[in-house]
Amino acid sequence: MKVLLISSSPHKDKSSTFLLAGEVLQGAKEEGAVCEALHLDSYRVFFCKHCEACHKEILKCSLKDDVGMILQKMLDADGIILASPNYINQVNALMKALFDRSAHFIHCKRLLGKYVAGVVTSGSGQNKEVLDYLAFYSHTCGAQYSGGVSVLQQFGQDNKAEAFKLGKKLVSDIKEKKLYPQQMQAIEEGKQRFAQIIKLRKDCWQEEYKYWVEKGWL
Repeated sequence: MKVLLISSSPHKDKSSTFLLAGEVLQGAKEEGAVCEALHLDSYRVFFCKHCEACHKEILKCSLKDDVGMILQKMLDADGIILASPNYINQVNALMKALFDRSAHFIHCKRLLGKYVAGVVTSGSGQNKEVLDYLAFYSHTCGAQYSGGVSVLQQFGQDNKAEAFKLGKKLVSDIKEKKLYPQQMQAIEEGKQRFAQIIKLRKDCWQEEYKYWVEKGWL
């Protein structure tokens, strides 16, 4: 079982974001997961140009950077921890850039069967809507959301314990293949919406259309 941590703080391993997310990762390790941590700031992540190349040919992109490798790691993982600082009540630009580049995941629900945990830190403490956004992103890609943790930049043992517990829960959800009915309903509704779009664009988005047909979704 693989768990991937993606942290978008520019301060990398010195950041409060990564330190808190690291506790989630440790909880996952204790439950037997093979874990990997990735700092987005260590890689080239260009902004999406909306060329639609990734819809015409799966995971192809006109931009030559490291995003293809990162997306493949997400596909290879069973669980994903998304950790971002909160800049003005939203994930930071680096994390959002990665999300924008994963549009194919949304079209084809490529994270279906996977689980996501969210980690957010800020100076304001107003993190709920950012965690909600991470849950929303997860659902649009087909993944279920195991939960999230958020704190001010300074945090204590109680916060660490909560994060550690989330890591254990993430792995438990993966092992049990836990189903969250409301989340699965949201995922299915999104799938139904995209079924119509994929059919309409089948001549243009040929490989995505083929993917849907092969999955038996059309």
